[in-house]
Amino acid sequence: MPDELHGARALVITSNTGVERDELMTPLHWLREQGAVAVHATPELREVQTFHHDVDKDEVVLPDAVLDDIEADDFDILVVPGGTVNADKLRACERAVDLAQQFVRAGKPVAAICHGPWLLVEADVVSGKTLTSYHSLRTDVINADGRWVDRPVVRSDENGWPLITSRDPGDLPDFTEAIAAELTAAPAAEAFTGDEVR
Repeated sequence: MPDELHGARALVITSNTGVERDELMTPLHWLREQGAVAVHATPELREVQTFHHDVDKDEVVLPDAVLDDIEADDFDILVVPGGTVNADKLRACERAVDLAQQFVRAGKPVAAICHGPWLLVEADVVSGKTLTSYHSLRTDVINADGRWVDRPVVRSDENGWPLITSRDPGDLPDFTEAIAAELTAAPAAEAFTGDEVR
């Protein structure tokens, strides 16, 4: 339904390369179509090279802002797309790590897909949380004292802040639905039962 998210403010952060196209463009366009203000911010105000399945160059997009000009107080949710190179660069970016920590300290929701949770591992905020990701991050999540599960979407309320995670581009419909539910204060992602801890 158009304008379902009117007034919501979403921050989508990526590096300037290695971004999985659909994991950036699908949530970004979808949020805007639903009436949300969605801002795409990067470490540098220059072109972002997206990829398809990590290896095939895809479209080049221009971000809206640089991370240094962004404050968590101005947004309702943080969205972290994947892409192996993107996530690796983001977790090495002090400003990106700091923004993730700001959202968590404020109790605001964070949504990360595929390799995106690497940023949260680096920010040291996954301890005690239940989450999913691309399967190769499982050991990193467990080593950071998180609980990894293999599901299309997971919503975790542990530690007083909401975390939404998904595994890969195939989970994008569930991922965007969970973001919508979070922003409309009606969580739809299935509650974690403890059955699938790896």
